[in-house]
Amino acid sequence: MSAEIKKLIPQPVWCYFYDLTQIPRPTHSMGRITEHMLAFGKSHDLETLQDEAGNILIRKPATPGYEHRKTIVMQAHLDMVPQTLLAHDFLKDPIDAYIDGEWVKARQTTLGADNGIGVALIMAVLTDKSLRHGALEALFTIDEEDGMVGVNGLKADLLKGRVLLNCDSEEEGELFVGCAGGTDLNIAFRYRKGAPPIEGDVAVKISLTGLKGGHSGIDIHLGRANANKLMCRFLKEAVRDFGARLAFIDGGTLRNAIPREAVAVITLPAGNVELLWELAADYQELFRTEYAGIETGIRFTAEMEEQPASLVPEEIQDDLINAVEGCPNGVISMLHDFPGTVESSSNLATVKSGKNEIEIRILARSSSDSRKEWLCSSLESVFSLAGAKVEYGSAYGGWQPDIQSPILKTMQDTYQKLYGKRPSVKVIHAGLECGIIQETYPGMDMISFGPDVVHPHSPDEAVRIASVQKLWDFTVAVLEEGV
Repeated sequence: MSAEIKKLIPQPVWCYFYDLTQIPRPTHSMGRITEHMLAFGKSHDLETLQDEAGNILIRKPATPGYEHRKTIVMQAHLDMVPQTLLAHDFLKDPIDAYIDGEWVKARQTTLGADNGIGVALIMAVLTDKSLRHGALEALFTIDEEDGMVGVNGLKADLLKGRVLLNCDSEEEGELFVGCAGGTDLNIAFRYRKGAPPIEGDVAVKISLTGLKGGHSGIDIHLGRANANKLMCRFLKEAVRDFGARLAFIDGGTLRNAIPREAVAVITLPAGNVELLWELAADYQELFRTEYAGIETGIRFTAEMEEQPASLVPEEIQDDLINAVEGCPNGVISMLHDFPGTVESSSNLATVKSGKNEIEIRILARSSSDSRKEWLCSSLESVFSLAGAKVEYGSAYGGWQPDIQSPILKTMQDTYQKLYGKRPSVKVIHAGLECGIIQETYPGMDMISFGPDVVHPHSPDEAVRIASVQKLWDFTVAVLEEGV
């Protein structure tokens, strides 16, 4: 039973995390979780407020005798990415979390350890009266996963502290001192009206499922399949060789999740249906071969469908398929100063049919502002040449490393004392809120850290139980050491 999680050690952290799994909190649906956090802070007689953007701030006074210490801000985001393999209503249903050996997982949905463990850790710090520390500020931001809405609305006069512990990293024993920036590209293929179905053609629904997906920053180097790219690869041949026409396409869910599924409805001459079945079977085998050792459950199927009311105009269909086929996707460049770390990447996140248009969303990331601009320009060029309208959406800057950081030295020394080894110092390709906080609070001394969380943004998400205990012990020691 999921309630068994509340018996894990450190119990306060796991109890708070379990409570979070019972509160629906997908991105852009923050009402229940912010109400919960406001009630939590006030119930413990802590100064608690909500800013204009919707973020929650809770202040805990310094332990007597520690008033001279610098105020430390602990920060995490409240929302989670909703991904599921089953019928699950993220606006109503709790997460069914369970213990699987050394891990906590969820049954066929995302777990919400990103960033629920960080939130639970901070809640445990706020309520533990035995801890010794300077003044603390706990900042819980909203809607981080899609546009970093909460932190973008942060005002420069809200925080008193100038040392920040971001609790949104996912590898225990590693301290992150920098992250990639990101830019959304919103792309639209628009047309005045659909084309009529062709007399004598029949409709077929093509479904691509079973991909692993994952976090488009953390997992992008793993070479996982992108459902949108694979679907358009198939469609190109179906159109060219079998007279297929596109009526509908829908792939991916969120801009920062590698798309796991895609579906398309096409029409084609009835005499070519058997050949299409064979083509779909061939592509399933091809994809399984090409992604052997990376993807394990690829399913590519075709079934008869009701005749659509209209088709995508042929020129729009061809331009769309060719542009998606030619779109740069995945790892673009690597960092030289931090070997094994991605510098720039692109995630062709969603392709969705609307009324007289097909919309595409891409998230471009880079640790280099100039490289990010170049990548965005390259992506814009591909789709502009195909006749699409390209607009830039939400953007956030990268967090530039500071290896002379005082809080970095404190945390390195503390980890050495606790575990007899130095923690790794790294830059993460995922987008952290630190970059935006740095813009709002110049000079803020920041570190990001966390437990072992694997495959966030996918139903394979899991958190290693033992790493949460180490995270707690480390956090307590860092707060006592202070800066």
